[in-house]
Amino acid sequence: QYQGLAGRSTNEVLELYSAHDQQQKLQRSSVVTQLRGAIKKRLKQDMKSLHSFALELSKDFQHQSKIYLYQILTAVQGIQLQNGAMQMLQVKAFDLEQSLEEMTERYEKEKQKRRALHNSLVELRGNIRVHCRIRPLLPFDTAAGHSVSQDRQRNFSEKVAYAADDETVLVKCSRPGHASINKTFQFERVYNASESQDTVFADVAPLLTSLLDGYNVCIMAYGQTGSGKTYTMLGPQLEENFAYFIEDESELGIIPRATQEVFRLISEKPPGSYWVEVSVVEVYNNEIFDLLAKDGCGKVSGVKRDVVTTREGKSDVPLLTYE
Repeated sequence: QYQGLAGRSTNEVLELYSAHDQQQKLQRSSVVTQLRGAIKKRLKQDMKSLHSFALELSKDFQHQSKIYLYQILTAVQGIQLQNGAMQMLQVKAFDLEQSLEEMTERYEKEKQKRRALHNSLVELRGNIRVHCRIRPLLPFDTAAGHSVSQDRQRNFSEKVAYAADDETVLVKCSRPGHASINKTFQFERVYNASESQDTVFADVAPLLTSLLDGYNVCIMAYGQTGSGKTYTMLGPQLEENFAYFIEDESELGIIPRATQEVFRLISEKPPGSYWVEVSVVEVYNNEIFDLLAKDGCGKVSGVKRDVVTTREGKSDVPLLTYE
Protein backbone atom coordinates (compact mmCIF):
# COMPACT_ATOMS: atom_id res chain seq x y z
CA GLN A 1 0.00 0.00 0.00
CA TYR A 2 2.76 2.35 0.88
CA GLN A 3 4.59 1.41 -2.31
CA GLY A 4 1.54 2.67 -4.28
CA LEU A 5 2.04 6.11 -2.85
CA ALA A 6 5.26 6.57 -4.72
CA GLY A 7 4.94 9.17 -7.43
CA ARG A 8 1.82 10.73 -5.90
CA SER A 9 1.56 14.27 -4.82
CA THR A 10 1.52 15.37 -1.25
CA ASN A 11 -2.14 16.37 -1.38
CA GLU A 12 -3.09 12.99 -2.73
CA VAL A 13 -1.09 11.29 -0.05
CA LEU A 14 -2.75 13.40 2.64
CA GLU A 15 -6.17 12.69 1.21
CA LEU A 16 -5.42 8.97 1.18
CA TYR A 17 -4.21 9.10 4.79
CA SER A 18 -7.27 11.12 5.75
CA ALA A 19 -9.60 8.65 4.01
CA HIS A 20 -7.81 5.73 5.67
CA ASP A 21 -8.02 7.36 9.05
CA GLN A 22 -11.76 7.96 8.64
CA GLN A 23 -12.25 4.40 7.61
CA GLN A 24 -10.45 3.18 10.74
CA LYS A 25 -12.53 5.52 12.87
CA LEU A 26 -15.69 4.13 11.34
CA GLN A 27 -14.48 0.61 11.95
CA ARG A 28 -13.56 1.44 15.54
CA SER A 29 -16.91 3.17 16.02
CA SER A 30 -18.67 0.09 14.66
CA VAL A 31 -16.70 -2.21 16.92
CA VAL A 32 -17.41 0.02 19.92
CA THR A 33 -21.08 0.06 19.02
CA GLN A 34 -21.12 -3.73 18.77
CA LEU A 35 -19.24 -4.06 22.07
CA ARG A 36 -21.68 -1.69 23.76
CA GLY A 37 -24.61 -3.65 22.41
CA ALA A 38 -23.08 -6.91 23.57
CA ILE A 39 -22.26 -5.46 27.00
CA LYS A 40 -25.76 -4.03 27.38
CA LYS A 41 -27.26 -7.34 26.38
CA ARG A 42 -24.99 -9.22 28.83
CA LEU A 43 -25.71 -6.71 31.55
CA LYS A 44 -29.44 -7.07 30.98
CA GLN A 45 -29.09 -10.87 31.23
CA ASP A 46 -26.97 -10.56 34.36
CA MET A 47 -29.41 -8.09 35.88
CA LYS A 48 -32.28 -10.41 35.09
CA SER A 49 -30.41 -13.33 36.65
CA LEU A 50 -29.50 -11.23 39.68
CA HIS A 51 -33.11 -10.15 40.02
CA SER A 52 -34.32 -13.73 39.86
CA PHE A 53 -31.66 -14.78 42.38
CA ALA A 54 -32.58 -11.88 44.64
CA LEU A 55 -36.25 -12.91 44.49
CA GLU A 56 -35.39 -16.52 45.30
CA LEU A 57 -33.06 -15.39 48.08
CA SER A 58 -35.77 -13.12 49.47
CA LYS A 59 -38.34 -15.94 49.37
CA ASP A 60 -35.89 -18.35 51.02
CA PHE A 61 -35.00 -15.75 53.65
CA GLN A 62 -38.67 -15.13 54.40
CA HIS A 63 -39.27 -18.89 54.67
CA GLN A 64 -36.28 -19.41 56.94
CA SER A 65 -37.29 -16.37 58.98
CA LYS A 66 -40.73 -17.86 59.51
CA ILE A 67 -39.19 -21.15 60.60
CA TYR A 68 -36.76 -19.45 62.98
CA LEU A 69 -39.50 -17.21 64.30
CA TYR A 70 -41.70 -20.24 64.94
CA GLN A 71 -38.84 -22.00 66.72
CA ILE A 72 -38.14 -18.89 68.80
CA LEU A 73 -41.82 -18.57 69.72
CA THR A 74 -41.94 -22.27 70.59
CA ALA A 75 -38.79 -21.95 72.72
CA VAL A 76 -40.22 -18.87 74.47
CA GLN A 77 -43.47 -20.71 75.16
CA GLY A 78 -41.46 -23.68 76.45
CA ILE A 79 -39.44 -21.41 78.71
CA GLN A 80 -42.62 -19.78 79.98
CA LEU A 81 -44.11 -23.22 80.66
CA GLN A 82 -40.91 -24.30 82.40
CA ASN A 83 -40.89 -21.12 84.45
CA GLY A 84 -44.49 -21.78 85.41
CA ALA A 85 -43.68 -25.39 86.27
CA MET A 86 -40.60 -24.25 88.20
CA GLN A 87 -42.70 -21.80 90.17
CA MET A 88 -45.22 -24.56 90.91
CA LEU A 89 -42.39 -26.87 91.97
CA GLN A 90 -40.96 -24.15 94.19
CA VAL A 91 -44.36 -23.68 95.78
CA LYS A 92 -44.71 -27.44 96.25
CA ALA A 93 -41.17 -27.69 97.62
CA PHE A 94 -41.92 -24.90 100.08
CA ASP A 95 -45.15 -26.62 101.12
CA LEU A 96 -43.33 -29.96 101.47
CA GLU A 97 -40.57 -28.31 103.50
CA GLN A 98 -43.13 -26.83 105.84
CA SER A 99 -44.94 -30.18 106.04
CA LEU A 100 -41.63 -31.91 106.75
CA GLU A 101 -40.86 -29.48 109.54
CA GLU A 102 -44.33 -30.04 111.00
CA MET A 103 -43.99 -33.82 110.66
CA THR A 104 -40.52 -33.71 112.22
CA GLU A 105 -41.85 -31.69 115.14
CA ARG A 106 -44.77 -34.07 115.55
CA TYR A 107 -42.43 -37.05 115.25
CA GLU A 108 -40.17 -35.68 117.99
CA LYS A 109 -43.19 -35.12 120.23
CA GLU A 110 -44.52 -38.60 119.49
CA LYS A 111 -41.07 -40.06 120.10
CA GLN A 112 -40.93 -38.38 123.48
CA LYS A 113 -44.40 -39.75 124.27
CA ARG A 114 -43.37 -43.23 123.07
CA ARG A 115 -40.23 -43.10 125.19
CA ALA A 116 -42.23 -42.06 128.25
CA LEU A 117 -44.91 -44.70 127.62
CA HIS A 118 -42.33 -47.39 126.91
CA ASN A 119 -40.38 -46.75 130.07
CA SER A 120 -43.59 -46.42 132.08
CA LEU A 121 -44.60 -49.84 130.76
CA VAL A 122 -41.21 -51.25 131.72
CA GLU A 123 -41.58 -49.81 135.20
CA LEU A 124 -45.13 -51.17 135.49
CA ARG A 125 -43.84 -54.62 134.65
CA GLY A 126 -41.37 -54.19 137.47
CA ASN A 127 -37.90 -52.75 137.66
CA ILE A 128 -36.74 -56.17 138.81
CA ARG A 129 -38.35 -59.09 137.01
CA VAL A 130 -37.62 -62.78 137.41
CA HIS A 131 -38.23 -65.17 134.52
CA CYS A 132 -37.94 -68.92 134.77
CA ARG A 133 -36.89 -71.13 131.88
CA ILE A 134 -37.36 -74.90 131.99
CA ARG A 135 -34.85 -76.78 129.90
CA PRO A 136 -35.60 -80.16 128.28
CA LEU A 137 -33.98 -83.41 129.39
CA LEU A 138 -30.57 -83.77 127.73
CA PRO A 139 -28.41 -86.82 126.94
CA PHE A 140 -25.91 -86.07 129.71
CA ASP A 141 -28.74 -86.25 132.28
CA THR A 142 -28.47 -90.06 131.95
CA ALA A 143 -24.84 -90.22 130.83
CA ALA A 144 -22.97 -93.50 131.08
CA GLY A 145 -20.58 -93.88 133.99
CA HIS A 146 -22.99 -92.64 136.66
CA SER A 147 -23.80 -95.36 139.19
CA VAL A 148 -27.49 -94.83 139.88
CA SER A 149 -30.19 -97.24 140.91
CA GLN A 150 -32.81 -98.49 138.51
CA ASP A 151 -35.49 -96.47 140.23
CA ARG A 152 -33.31 -93.38 140.09
CA GLN A 153 -32.57 -94.05 136.41
CA ARG A 154 -36.27 -94.30 135.72
CA ASN A 155 -36.88 -91.01 137.53
CA PHE A 156 -34.28 -89.32 135.36
CA SER A 157 -36.50 -89.88 132.33
CA GLU A 158 -39.53 -88.39 134.05
CA LYS A 159 -40.18 -84.69 133.97
CA VAL A 160 -40.71 -83.13 137.36
CA ALA A 161 -41.03 -79.46 136.37
CA TYR A 162 -43.78 -78.15 134.13
CA ALA A 163 -44.90 -74.77 132.93
CA ALA A 164 -48.50 -74.68 134.10
CA ASP A 165 -48.94 -71.36 132.28
CA ASP A 166 -46.91 -68.31 131.29
CA GLU A 167 -46.42 -67.34 134.94
CA THR A 168 -46.56 -70.58 136.93
CA VAL A 169 -44.14 -73.47 137.41
CA LEU A 170 -45.47 -76.76 138.76
CA VAL A 171 -42.96 -79.09 140.46
CA LYS A 172 -43.70 -82.72 141.33
CA CYS A 173 -42.21 -83.58 144.70
CA SER A 174 -41.98 -87.22 145.72
CA ARG A 175 -40.02 -88.92 148.48
CA PRO A 176 -39.95 -92.60 149.40
CA GLY A 177 -42.65 -93.34 151.89
CA HIS A 178 -44.40 -90.06 151.31
CA ALA A 179 -47.31 -89.16 149.08
CA SER A 180 -46.48 -87.15 145.96
CA ILE A 181 -47.33 -83.49 146.17
CA ASN A 182 -47.25 -80.69 143.64
CA LYS A 183 -45.78 -77.31 144.42
CA THR A 184 -46.30 -74.17 142.35
CA PHE A 185 -44.05 -71.12 141.98
CA GLN A 186 -44.98 -67.79 140.47
CA PHE A 187 -42.76 -65.71 138.16
CA GLU A 188 -43.23 -62.72 135.89
CA ARG A 189 -42.68 -65.07 132.94
CA VAL A 190 -42.23 -68.82 132.53
CA TYR A 191 -40.78 -70.50 129.43
CA ASN A 192 -41.51 -74.16 128.85
CA ALA A 193 -38.93 -76.59 127.49
CA SER A 194 -40.04 -76.18 123.86
CA GLU A 195 -39.85 -72.37 123.66
CA SER A 196 -37.11 -70.99 121.43
CA GLN A 197 -34.29 -68.52 121.89
CA ASP A 198 -36.33 -66.04 119.81
CA THR A 199 -39.19 -66.18 122.33
CA VAL A 200 -36.85 -65.56 125.25
CA PHE A 201 -35.15 -62.62 123.55
CA ALA A 202 -38.49 -61.06 122.60
CA ASP A 203 -39.03 -60.30 126.30
CA VAL A 204 -35.52 -58.86 126.61
CA ALA A 205 -35.49 -56.63 123.52
CA PRO A 206 -37.58 -53.77 125.05
CA LEU A 207 -34.88 -53.30 127.70
CA LEU A 208 -32.45 -52.28 124.95
CA THR A 209 -34.72 -49.40 123.96
CA SER A 210 -34.67 -48.30 127.60
CA LEU A 211 -30.88 -48.59 127.53
CA LEU A 212 -30.64 -46.09 124.65
CA ASP A 213 -33.13 -43.85 126.48
CA GLY A 214 -30.61 -43.51 129.32
CA TYR A 215 -31.67 -46.25 131.73
CA ASN A 216 -29.29 -48.73 133.34
CA VAL A 217 -30.08 -52.29 132.31
CA CYS A 218 -28.81 -55.57 133.77
CA ILE A 219 -29.67 -59.09 132.56
CA MET A 220 -28.46 -61.88 134.83
CA ALA A 221 -28.75 -65.64 134.38
CA TYR A 222 -28.90 -67.57 137.65
CA GLY A 223 -29.02 -71.31 138.19
CA GLN A 224 -27.06 -74.42 139.10
CA THR A 225 -24.46 -76.02 136.82
CA GLY A 226 -26.03 -77.51 133.71
CA SER A 227 -29.30 -75.60 134.04
CA GLY A 228 -28.84 -73.79 130.72
CA LYS A 229 -27.40 -70.39 131.66
CA THR A 230 -24.67 -70.44 128.99
CA TYR A 231 -27.07 -71.69 126.32
CA THR A 232 -29.59 -68.95 127.16
CA MET A 233 -27.00 -66.15 127.27
CA LEU A 234 -24.68 -67.19 124.41
CA GLY A 235 -25.98 -70.23 122.54
CA PRO A 236 -24.81 -73.82 121.96
CA GLN A 237 -21.31 -74.63 123.21
CA LEU A 238 -18.76 -77.26 122.28
CA GLU A 239 -17.52 -78.92 125.44
CA GLU A 240 -14.09 -79.69 123.98
CA ASN A 241 -12.85 -76.17 123.33
CA PHE A 242 -15.62 -73.89 124.71
CA ALA A 243 -16.34 -72.61 121.18
CA TYR A 244 -19.82 -71.43 120.29
CA PHE A 245 -21.89 -72.35 117.27
CA ILE A 246 -23.03 -69.39 115.17
CA GLU A 247 -24.08 -71.20 111.98
CA ASP A 248 -27.73 -71.40 113.02
CA GLU A 249 -28.78 -67.88 114.02
CA SER A 250 -31.99 -69.18 115.58
CA GLU A 251 -29.82 -70.75 118.31
CA LEU A 252 -28.04 -67.51 119.23
CA GLY A 253 -28.38 -66.45 122.83
CA ILE A 254 -29.25 -63.16 124.48
CA ILE A 255 -25.79 -61.54 124.34
CA PRO A 256 -25.19 -61.78 120.54
CA ARG A 257 -28.84 -60.93 119.84
CA ALA A 258 -28.71 -57.93 122.19
CA THR A 259 -25.54 -56.73 120.47
CA GLN A 260 -27.20 -56.90 117.06
CA GLU A 261 -30.32 -55.16 118.35
CA VAL A 262 -28.35 -52.34 120.01
CA PHE A 263 -26.53 -51.51 116.79
CA ARG A 264 -29.75 -51.83 114.79
CA LEU A 265 -31.39 -49.27 117.07
CA ILE A 266 -28.33 -47.01 116.86
CA SER A 267 -28.44 -47.16 113.03
CA GLU A 268 -31.87 -45.49 113.21
CA LYS A 269 -30.44 -42.57 115.20
CA PRO A 270 -28.51 -39.55 113.84
CA PRO A 271 -24.89 -40.49 113.02
CA GLY A 272 -22.45 -39.89 115.85
CA SER A 273 -25.11 -39.62 118.55
CA TYR A 274 -23.98 -42.78 120.36
CA TRP A 275 -20.66 -44.22 121.45
CA VAL A 276 -20.45 -47.90 122.43
CA GLU A 277 -17.90 -49.35 124.84
CA VAL A 278 -17.69 -52.91 126.15
CA SER A 279 -15.95 -54.42 129.16
CA VAL A 280 -15.92 -58.07 130.22
CA VAL A 281 -15.31 -59.04 133.85
CA GLU A 282 -15.42 -62.30 135.76
CA VAL A 283 -16.51 -62.45 139.39
CA TYR A 284 -15.00 -65.50 141.08
CA ASN A 285 -14.71 -66.07 144.82
CA ASN A 286 -15.52 -62.42 145.49
CA GLU A 287 -12.69 -61.28 143.24
CA ILE A 288 -13.03 -59.44 139.92
CA PHE A 289 -10.91 -60.23 136.86
CA ASP A 290 -10.66 -58.02 133.77
CA LEU A 291 -10.97 -60.48 130.87
CA LEU A 292 -10.05 -57.91 128.18
CA ALA A 293 -6.83 -56.78 129.86
CA LYS A 294 -3.56 -57.72 128.12
CA ASP A 295 -0.33 -58.85 129.72
CA GLY A 296 3.16 -57.58 128.89
CA CYS A 297 3.30 -59.74 125.75
CA GLY A 298 0.06 -58.31 124.42
CA LYS A 299 -1.97 -61.46 125.11
CA VAL A 300 -5.43 -61.22 126.60
CA SER A 301 -5.48 -62.60 130.13
CA GLY A 302 -7.63 -62.10 133.20
CA VAL A 303 -6.12 -59.40 135.39
CA LYS A 304 -7.39 -58.94 138.91
CA ARG A 305 -9.04 -55.59 139.58
CA ASP A 306 -10.21 -53.90 142.77
CA VAL A 307 -13.67 -52.56 143.47
CA VAL A 308 -13.80 -49.10 145.07
CA THR A 309 -16.63 -46.91 146.29
CA THR A 310 -16.82 -43.43 144.76
CA ARG A 311 -17.72 -40.21 146.58
CA GLU A 312 -21.24 -40.58 145.22
CA GLY A 313 -21.50 -43.95 146.92
CA LYS A 314 -21.36 -45.96 143.71
CA SER A 315 -19.18 -48.99 143.10
CA ASP A 316 -16.50 -48.65 140.45
CA VAL A 317 -13.70 -50.77 139.01
CA PRO A 318 -10.69 -48.54 138.24
CA LEU A 319 -8.38 -49.44 135.35
CA LEU A 320 -11.08 -51.64 133.78
CA THR A 321 -10.42 -52.23 130.08
CA TYR A 322 -13.00 -50.86 127.65
CA GLU A 323 -13.13 -51.75 123.97
